[in-house]
Amino acid sequence: MQDTRVDPTASEPAETYAYSLEEVQSLLALLPEPAATAFAVAAFMGLRIGELEALRWEDYRDGEMHISLSIWNGHVGAPKTRKSAAPVPAIRQVAERLEMHRLHSHNPHSGPIFANSLGNPMSMNNLLGRVILPVLIRCARCGKPKGKPHLKADHEYRRDARLPQWHGWHAARRGLGSNLYRLGVPAMVIQRILRHSNVSTTANYYIKTAADDVRNAMSMLEKTVTENTSAELPDTFGTLKPILSAQPESIN
Repeated sequence: MQDTRVDPTASEPAETYAYSLEEVQSLLALLPEPAATAFAVAAFMGLRIGELEALRWEDYRDGEMHISLSIWNGHVGAPKTRKSAAPVPAIRQVAERLEMHRLHSHNPHSGPIFANSLGNPMSMNNLLGRVILPVLIRCARCGKPKGKPHLKADHEYRRDARLPQWHGWHAARRGLGSNLYRLGVPAMVIQRILRHSNVSTTANYYIKTAADDVRNAMSMLEKTVTENTSAELPDTFGTLKPILSAQPESIN
């Protein structure tokens, strides 16, 4: 584009969120099926919401999910980029959930992995509103979900702070990148797993460094640096040592 510029008064972009591994496990322990399996695929395979909705059983073979389609506003098309159309390995925990989900779905070998009552691809946002949020936004006093179920309660709604918060489907994708990085996986490998066209996208937007990671890194540096408190520190600036017998000169 030519003859354009960014508005200097535009607000800074909001900070994005990435689920920690602990948050992912907390959510999986609470969510019912098929929401738990859908979230596990998002969190441990790093799929975008459109790719998640477009998954078919024929795409899942040899322990890998072969990403070939994506759904946007109900329209089926190609994935976001050419590199997005690539296989993603399924870890054991995801593979076990997928097999249980297949059995509960009457053991299909083709068609949508996450299907609605009509056999069409399930909307993840519909699943969010119907199943996920009612589990996570419960009243701390009576345990009822916020909204219509709580209208007739004799007390004010107050969310149960013990429950994990929902930060969006894409936070699971960012979480995968951040969690792999915390485990020591190089950014180039994470790029391949997330199927980004450029490693800078992975490093800048999908690897979130937690405060604990920063503190641990500095602690490692502290242990690495050799401290010799008994040795005399060198005079960095080369200050001249005074001659004790000499008289100080007057300064006019």
